Amino acid sequence: MPTESGSCAAARQAKQKRKSHSLSIRRTNSSEQERTGLQREMLEGQDTKLPSSVRNTLLELFGQIEREFENLYIENLELRREIDTLNERLAVEGQTIDGAELSKGQLKTKASHSTSQLSQKLKTTYKASTSKIVSSFKTTTSRAICQLVKEYVGHRDGIWDVSVTKTQPVVLGTASADHTALLWSIETGKCLVKYVGHVGSVNSIKFHPTEQVALTASGDQTAHIWRYMVQLPMPQPTADCNQMSGEDEVEFSDKDEPDGDGDGSSDCPTVRAPLTSLKSHQGVVIAADWLVGGKQAVTASWDRTANLYDVETSELVHSLTGHDQELTHCCTHPTQRLVVTSSRDTTFRLWDFRDPSIHSVNVFQGHTDTVTSAVFTVGDNVVSGSDDRTVKVWDLKNMRSPIATIRTDSAVNRINVCVGQRIIALPHDNRQVRLFDMSGVRLARLPRSNRQGHRRMVCCSAWSEDHPICNLFTCGFDRQAIGWNINIPALLQEK
Repeated sequence: MPTESGSCAAARQAKQKRKSHSLSIRRTNSSEQERTGLQREMLEGQDTKLPSSVRNTLLELFGQIEREFENLYIENLELRREIDTLNERLAVEGQTIDGAELSKGQLKTKASHSTSQLSQKLKTTYKASTSKIVSSFKTTTSRAICQLVKEYVGHRDGIWDVSVTKTQPVVLGTASADHTALLWSIETGKCLVKYVGHVGSVNSIKFHPTEQVALTASGDQTAHIWRYMVQLPMPQPTADCNQMSGEDEVEFSDKDEPDGDGDGSSDCPTVRAPLTSLKSHQGVVIAADWLVGGKQAVTASWDRTANLYDVETSELVHSLTGHDQELTHCCTHPTQRLVVTSSRDTTFRLWDFRDPSIHSVNVFQGHTDTVTSAVFTVGDNVVSGSDDRTVKVWDLKNMRSPIATIRTDSAVNRINVCVGQRIIALPHDNRQVRLFDMSGVRLARLPRSNRQGHRRMVCCSAWSEDHPICNLFTCGFDRQAIGWNINIPALLQEK
């Protein structure tokens, strides 16, 4: 039985190699502390002007790099041993199967297929490990480019949406599951107006392009249009959050979440009734937006339809049907009468109202899971984000395939594009917020260290390109919104 003896010999050889590999790992782990101590002594003995904290940080970073590459090297050796063992086993099996008239070409194909699978595993492992190392350096750089400026705390439940006014005075708006929408002073973080007209979760908020009027969508199956009047308080000096000490990627517990009961939102002016209520949906209204000019509004609902309304009369102008499952978002073009709706049916649709006599619709199919949002950029591009962990950039003139694809490690929620600089902000389920350019190049990740950043899922992002203090806002299910200062010139220069 030559086949059995060859297989047993190969198995024993593989077992001995694995044993040798495990011993090498133990030796590596046991000497790691000694090597680190030796490196530290050598560095301390050198004449350097670096502060001790900086030297320690450098030691830790280089130690991490060395460990990562050492682990990669060991795993690479192990995978190569497995490939050799597989080839030996296939060669032995081939001698027996040869009598059953198996061609040499078929055997070579089988071996090549198995080898390619292991090679792919090796490549995937290498990419994952090296990306950790690169992320360590990017995080350090991002702290200087992306700084947390202000936290807006006052809601009693998660915040679904965040938006910035297009008119003066510039204020921040948040929509929350606590049935309210709040307006904030960007500079001071003080609540200016509280809207309590809804009897369900407020799922989105958008501001009129020219007036002090807000549009909110709610789980009570309505969308409300309401007027606000705000007077900005004088800004107070704020502490520099970046001077706090702590570890990167701090894990937070529920007790660390901001307490909405302690904020002053309860004593700010309250708006209790809308100017107009839009009531044609038979399900949750998940999003709403103004068409260019502000005379019409569009809403998206879990009843699988989007509705176009005349704002002055509250009349339903068009009911947009075609999606097979619940809608998740809607967005309007900043300068043209175009609407894009996204859905759980893995598609998003472009509705064209530029010609009053023809209302065309185009369907974009490129995702494999719920499309959480799709937004316009200046020009002929749409950017879509999905629960399939990808973001895709589309050209409206060519709908067959995306012109860029961004692959991430977590589901993507409501994205937003900095129109002037063409930077995409991606809020994730895993509490991260990442910045990419339109070609899919990663620019930065917002810092989540020193007890900064969101403690739960990040639901939405919004750019405010003209504000001198904060130009990016995010909100999450940790009941807070955050204002960030993104040094865009430095960000693009680093790219």
